[in-house]
Order: sequence, then C-alpha cells, then structure tokens
Amino acid sequence: MKGFYNYIVLSLYVLLLTLATTIISVHGQGTSIGFYKGTCPQVESIVSKTVQSHFSSDPSIAPGLLRMHFHDCFVQGCDGSILIDGPNTEKTAGPNLLLRGYDVIEDAKTQLEDACPGVVSCADILALAARDSVVATRGQSWQVPTGRRDGRVSLASDTSNLPGFTDSVDVQNQKFAAKNLNTQDLVTLVGAHTIGTSACQFFSYRLNNFTATGPDSTIDTSFLPQLRALCPQNGDGNRRVALDTGSQNKFDTSFFTNLRNGRGILESDQKLWTDSSTQQYVRRFEGSLRGLFGLRFDYEFGRSMVKMSNIEVKTGTQGEIRRVCSAIN
Repeated sequence: MKGFYNYIVLSLYVLLLTLATTIISVHGQGTSIGFYKGTCPQVESIVSKTVQSHFSSDPSIAPGLLRMHFHDCFVQGCDGSILIDGPNTEKTAGPNLLLRGYDVIEDAKTQLEDACPGVVSCADILALAARDSVVATRGQSWQVPTGRRDGRVSLASDTSNLPGFTDSVDVQNQKFAAKNLNTQDLVTLVGAHTIGTSACQFFSYRLNNFTATGPDSTIDTSFLPQLRALCPQNGDGNRRVALDTGSQNKFDTSFFTNLRNGRGILESDQKLWTDSSTQQYVRRFEGSLRGLFGLRFDYEFGRSMVKMSNIEVKTGTQGEIRRVCSAIN
C-alpha cells in the first residue's frame, strides 16, 4: 500500500511539473518546448554530450554553469549577456569574476554552428547546459523551453541587483520578487548550493569577530573548528570550501539539512533557516514536514528553473543569434 501511495505521489509531481512547464512554454514570452525540432533537432544532444564531456574531467563546471545561468537571467533577462567579452561587460563585475564554464558554452556553440549555422542562441545553450549540469550531478531532469535570442547589451553596472552573500531574507525576497519569483522559488533556487564551493573570502568574516561577542551565533558551535581550520584568519581567501558539507558533488537535499543544523556556509543561505518566511520551505525540502506538507526538491527545482529561465527573454525579432557567444555580431 505504501509503495502504491508513493507511486501516486510521484506521478502527481510529474504531472504538475509537466503542466507547469507547458503553461510557461505557452505564456513564457515566446519560448516553447521543442523550439528547434525542425531547424536543429540535435541541439539538446549536442549540449548534453558537451556538458558531460567537460564534467567528466572537471566536475566543478556543473555548479559553475548553473550559477552562470542564474546570474545571466537576473541581469538583462536570460539573453546570454553574461557571456560577452569586453572591458566593462557583466563578466567583469565583482559577483561574476569567479564564474566558470564559459569554455563549455563556446564548445557547444562551435559544434552547433557546424551542425545548424546561425540557428541556436547562446542564451538557449546556457539554459540547456544548466539543466544538464544538474543531471550530471545525479539530479532530476526537466524540459527546457527554448527560443530565446541573444542580447546586445552587457554592462557591469547592471549587476548591482544580483543577490549577495550578506543579503537579508527581506532583501533576497525583494530581488526575487522584482523578477516575478516568489519566496518558494527563492528557497528552491538557492538550493542549487547543494553542489559547488565558495571561496573563504565570502564567509570567513563569520568565523571570528562577526559581532562584539565573537563568531556568527547561527553557526553550529561544533562546526566552527572545522571552518576555522579550512579558512584560518589571514589565510588564503581564495581557498574553496564546499557549500553543502559532505555532499558537494551530488544534487540532493542535504543542503537544507545543513541549514537546519547551523551548517550553512554563506550568511545569506543560513538566514533562510532563521527567518520564518523561508524556514517553512527549508523544512519542507529537508524532511521535517512530511506527507502533504512536504515538497520534492528535485521536481520543484525544475519548475522554478523553468520559471526563472523565462525572465525578460528576447524572442522573435528581438536581439540576435550570435555567431560566437563571447561577442556581439
């Protein structure tokens, strides 16, 4: 009976995710499932194989591509503007300096230009690569609506509204709401930190003199010695530390369990547990609330990613299809 119940619940999630994807593909400003079916049917296969090839030799490109897509969508919409080279483009801004995976996108673009010249946008390649990065780390796949066109504007000054590692939950909510993403989307998408790492410079300030009385009190006291050993005072600020302790290479729900246990690495992440408006979603993902109150993170992540990937997209005659992703035609 229990197995049958689980089957029914799983089937309902699949149905809801499919319906959500279909609705967004119809009303998502012109993107659709299978947009390249007649013009470049091998697009998803090429991008998937490219991501897997790079991931096999360097697993760190998975969180890099996922973060890159997120940063692209929050600035000028999901138009590939993060990929453009130049002295004052988005990729030169502070929040983007450590992004990785540009070579993966260019590799896929080169192959697609050989197979289908002038057809597939860099923005769509990035959206597909983000999904394939999750799959590479054993996460759930989802259908990606395509049909985005590439933007012609990329300015470092436009990145000021990207979510930051010291943001309060109120500020995070405001930034997400400005992109028509709600509180559940916020918690879900921050869950991308289940894979990847952060440099010590972005959280080491929490470990010692965060307040007049010492370290950030939201950090589990038994976890502090481990973090201090990884990021000693006056140590290498570029040293990388897993955002999801114990499970940095697997797309799972342990990130939320770590938040519950005071083991969030970034200040903005840990605040998702200490704020009541977001804690309810953390609990529903990590398992404290089960049954009808629980949420399946893998399916909800796909739904929120589809929603995010349609932020201010350019379609039809807007923008262009770049010949190379790093330069405007």
